[in-house]
Amino acid sequence: MKLFDSHCHLDDKSFKNDMDSVIQRARNAGVAAAMVVGITEQSSLAAIELAETWEGIYASVGIHPHDASRFSESALATLKQLAQRPVVHAWGETGLDFNRMYSPKSDQENSFKRQIEAACELNLPLIFHERDSGGRFLEILNTYRDAIKNGVVHCFSGNRDELRAYLDFGLYIGITGILTVKARGKGLREMVKMIPNDRLLIETDAPYLTPSPEKNKTRRNEPAFVRSVLLKLAQVRGEDPGSLADQIWENTCQLYNV
Repeated sequence: MKLFDSHCHLDDKSFKNDMDSVIQRARNAGVAAAMVVGITEQSSLAAIELAETWEGIYASVGIHPHDASRFSESALATLKQLAQRPVVHAWGETGLDFNRMYSPKSDQENSFKRQIEAACELNLPLIFHERDSGGRFLEILNTYRDAIKNGVVHCFSGNRDELRAYLDFGLYIGITGILTVKARGKGLREMVKMIPNDRLLIETDAPYLTPSPEKNKTRRNEPAFVRSVLLKLAQVRGEDPGSLADQIWENTCQLYNV
């Protein structure tokens, strides 16, 4: 199977000392490509440098809602400049997170809107983060419905109504290792059956959200483990893993213009 980890953070310090091994394990697992996602100016640059070093690695630029209080027009200008680099194929992750509230709601909303506008200006697909926004995320999205060309709701964790709204919007849905976790993934395992094949993506969100069975051996997630997400997804949906992998590869390449 040929797999694409559609969302990971290989710039994280936990990968600093063994990147060669991480990449090799990914290759051995059939992971031929990965999107390294920016969450600040610094991490966006680091993602780009990784993508410029390793074949099959792509980068995005963006400011995470946790860091929205550090958003500025100067930072946005820097990211827009970085986005001109050939390895950059997406904008994000950006969105709203009203769960942990590391940044005030007003800062999150301003950062989110300005980044949507920048991505649309540059014709880049968007990588969205949403958690406990109480519908505000969708309200903002709908104001840009005609401008947004493409995007993915990364690490989908919403309810059925939200899933239907995202699909109606034409967005892709990113599925993580939560799917493999017995208790935490129960609701998600039901909802993934609602997602059309051509809207599915798989991701690790590495180094976070390690799937089973790997989570029993290591805390750090890595791109190689996206294979476990794919296998569980195929099992839950009652589909052939190889055929589903081919479809998801095509979906991811289409989203990221690879």
